Amino acid sequence: MYLVKKVTEDEYEDFLNFPSRIHPQNELMQKRSDEIALLKNTHTLSKYFSFTAFLCYLDGKVVTRCAVTIYPYKEEAYLGFFDSENDIEAVRVMIQAAERYARNNGATKLTGPVDASFWIGYRMKSDRFDEERFFSEPYGKDYYPKLWQECGYEVSQVYISNIYKKLSKNEDDDERYTKRYNHFVKKGYRIVSAKKKDWDKVIGEVYTLLIKLYSDFPVFSHITEEEFREMYKSLKMILDYNMVKLGYKDNKLVGFFICVPDYRNRLYGNIGISELIYLIKNRKKCDNYILLYIGVDEKHLGLGSALSQAMFRELCKKEASSIGALIKKGKASEKYIDKKILYQREYLLFEKKLL
Repeated sequence: MYLVKKVTEDEYEDFLNFPSRIHPQNELMQKRSDEIALLKNTHTLSKYFSFTAFLCYLDGKVVTRCAVTIYPYKEEAYLGFFDSENDIEAVRVMIQAAERYARNNGATKLTGPVDASFWIGYRMKSDRFDEERFFSEPYGKDYYPKLWQECGYEVSQVYISNIYKKLSKNEDDDERYTKRYNHFVKKGYRIVSAKKKDWDKVIGEVYTLLIKLYSDFPVFSHITEEEFREMYKSLKMILDYNMVKLGYKDNKLVGFFICVPDYRNRLYGNIGISELIYLIKNRKKCDNYILLYIGVDEKHLGLGSALSQAMFRELCKKEASSIGALIKKGKASEKYIDKKILYQREYLLFEKKLL
């Protein structure tokens, strides 16, 4: 018989340990420290929402888990931190309990997977499960989308990741992007690499632009600059600053392109000596890079192509492949350097109205 429990301190370890039973160690991308902080209501963003976790047991053994996040000013609640065995009855029982809880607390819709916040993690992987995960990629099992759909959830958004070919030092430029780069330089734009010594200033500039550009994204929530700095403080340790391109006009940041080495899942758990060695080895020279964040002020459209050209030349120098990660389907960035795209991976966001 299935038993659903709201997670209290007595069940913390069951909630935290379950993902390692479902996912092989080389694929596990669980941020355990985030989950502990959310459970204890001590996360940097905890003041914005209530967080309630659920577990479903069968014969005393955890078979599925999730969490409901409720924002007091939103009628939309979030369903996230989902992991499960391939057991539709267990998932149905647990999600029904989560839905009742959300409905009783004023929610009219559940959206997910959203792990508490836009800034922590959202979206569900939906294809190419036989391939190695990349750094920052949502993880999951191939049966997860079907489980959600069988529980009445419909796809609300589709995202893709572009998998780019490995480049060489003598790779031919795409004439369209070279022209766009030259056009912006001639108009007085500065397209430069970030510098470590300036990063504290740059991250503030990125915050200001990013909040403006991302505010209409699905499941977006505003956070302060202090909170943003806290959420992304690890960037300073993992970045190769040559792989951060900044576009300035009249000394104002109007575009950015942030790319990180593909650390895969090596930096998600406790950072020990082997992880530090791996970080140091791959930070400056990596075989694959993740094109993670891009943003351009709407008054400077086309600058994204110029920033992409600057990043393309860096990838050629490193003779590396890359992944344009987690792009909302239909966005202009889906087509950047499209002649070098090998194929795409897909991710989904689901929703269900609570009647």
